[in-house]
Amino acid sequence: MRWAGYLAHDRRRSPHTVRAYVATAHRFIKFLSRYRGEEVGRFGLLNLHAVDLRAFLADRRGEGLGAASAAREMSAVRAFLTYAAEEQGNSPQLPRTRAPKRPRTLPRPASPADAIALAEDAGAAALSDWAGARDLAILLLLYGAGLRIAEAMSLSAKVMPLGQAMRVTGKRGKTRIVPIVPAVREAIAAYVALCPYPLKGDVPLFVGARGGPLNADLVRRAVRGARGRLGLPDSLTPHALRHSFATHLLARGADLRSLQELLGHASLSSTQIYTEVDAARLLDVYRHAHPRA
Repeated sequence: MRWAGYLAHDRRRSPHTVRAYVATAHRFIKFLSRYRGEEVGRFGLLNLHAVDLRAFLADRRGEGLGAASAAREMSAVRAFLTYAAEEQGNSPQLPRTRAPKRPRTLPRPASPADAIALAEDAGAAALSDWAGARDLAILLLLYGAGLRIAEAMSLSAKVMPLGQAMRVTGKRGKTRIVPIVPAVREAIAAYVALCPYPLKGDVPLFVGARGGPLNADLVRRAVRGARGRLGLPDSLTPHALRHSFATHLLARGADLRSLQELLGHASLSSTQIYTEVDAARLLDVYRHAHPRA
């Protein structure tokens, strides 16, 4: 499907996003054919009305789709219709319809002590010393540098030896420079020294039991195990370590623009949520500590 190629190569979307958008396009075309009682071709996509989009949305919500997922579905449909119009040499004229309002949920940061305890417990529970050093290094990297787990998995051995900063490639191929604190540098160096496989050149920095690329699900599994042993909440996921990094920096006085650069957010609005996280944390402390709260 040319739509998939366009997303992957022209828009530089992640494989996960490509799969989701292509699946949405198939669902939308199948729905339109059923809704209109006729096959919908390329030109049929150029003659849609708001009622068609609302009907599709109602159909998906009737299948149990939540508000946030429905909003993402509508975003994918709009992107597909824009692509279809441009493929025919037309200017996109999308029907106006309002996407479901997403409930605003705040990330749940871990305390510094819990983040470190999680990383140390996951490392101690590994089947070998080198795998334990690897898991500890990865989780400290997520918390200490604010990386997404996919970004950590994509690092190559070329980053070694680590200095005080590292170049990271994030979403849509966007690169940024992140500082590496001494504790993270030491943990990664310890893992590299223990790893039984040669870590040079373009090979992944973090490898699995057989020396190939490490599956991120294994890291998530290690976190689940550590979380259960330590009695920590289910919200403490690998991605929550990134949230914790951002929240703790903001609490220590980091400005939003700097935080945006460190996290690799394309829009400042994505970073502003952490001001609410910090305010929520302060309010929670107040409610638990103030005698008249």
